[in-house]
Formats: sequence, structure tokens, C-alpha cells
Amino acid sequence: MKIIMLGAPGAGKGTQADILAKKLDIPTISTGNILRAAVKAGTPVGLKAKSFMDAGKLVPDDVIIGILAEALQGPECANGYILDGVPRTIPQAEAMEAQGVDIDYALDLEVPDEAIVERMSGRRVCPACGATYHIVNNPPAKEGVCDKCGADLIIRADDAPETVKDRLRTYHEQTEPLIAFYCGRGKLKTVENQPTIEGNTAEIFKALGI
Repeated sequence: MKIIMLGAPGAGKGTQADILAKKLDIPTISTGNILRAAVKAGTPVGLKAKSFMDAGKLVPDDVIIGILAEALQGPECANGYILDGVPRTIPQAEAMEAQGVDIDYALDLEVPDEAIVERMSGRRVCPACGATYHIVNNPPAKEGVCDKCGADLIIRADDAPETVKDRLRTYHEQTEPLIAFYCGRGKLKTVENQPTIEGNTAEIFKALGI
């Protein structure tokens, strides 16, 4: 099964993608994690991406599609994959189709803006491995410490309330049109936000018929 995760920043795409990946035994291709790895390594593309990420702006299409095409060539993607963070614009989606990147479903997680702002203020991220947590909904076993690698968790600069509102404006302008794009192709599955992670997971499994 080949799935694209849609939804605003902080809608829970990464969390649900991880759960789906385990359920379906397919990899999650997260451009966010790939980009952060490139930033940490100080590669040319990482430094280029960092200037956009620090400003809360979208990374340019040529960087995103190049990273994606490379990742999907791996043998681990032969039986399907979950795309988290790409495409973010209709031109990206069209470029993916032109390169033969096919999907079965575009899964849209619908969360109100005010809930996003509140949710992201509690998000914590591991700078070493990219794992994400939430101080209320998905806390680490030990406060402030990553369960996976033991590194100290941080609050990302783009999780600050004003930056989140800017990111939401960008989402509504540039990424939200993908909902109609994939609806027109008969591939859209919409899931309304539930009070818990488990509730959202149950609705996603129902929507996908798994």
C-alpha cells in the first residue's frame, strides 16, 4: 500500500505514519527527518534547506523531489511506503506523478487551527534521531529524554505559537489545495480529528479498510 499523509503542521501525520508503517510493514519516508539529517551533517543541500526551515518556510521543490526520488529507489520501498511531508504543493504532486511516483491513497487528517496551536506548544523533538513526543498526548518515559536514543529533547523554534500560525497560513495557501487534487483522482481518505492518538488510529484503519 502506497500512502501520502496530508494535514496541517502538528496534525499528527508523523505519529500516525509510524503506527501505519508497523501495521503494514512498510517504511515511512519522512522528508522532515531526511532534511534534518542533511542539516545536521552540514551537506550543501542541508545548509540550503536550513535557511528555509529556520524561517518556517517550505523547502524548494527541486530539493524535496530529489530527496524523495532517491529514497524510493531503495529495495525497502518495493512493497509500498508512506510519504510524510511530501508533496506539499500541487507542482510537487504533479512532479511526482511525472517521475512515476504512484500512490493508492492520500490520507487527510483534519484538525482545527486552534487545536494545532495548542498541540504544537507541547511538542518535543529529539535532535539526534528525529523522534517526536508531546508532553500530554505522547510523553517520553523520562521527562525531557528521548526513549529511542537517550538524547535531551528540545522545543523546535518553529513550534512557537506565532511561528505555528505562520506555518498554518502557508499550509492553507500552498498545501491544502492537495485535498481537492487527490479527491479529483479518487484517492482521498479524510479522517476527522479524535480526542486521542488511539482514536485517530482506529479511524484511519477504518478508512483504509485494514
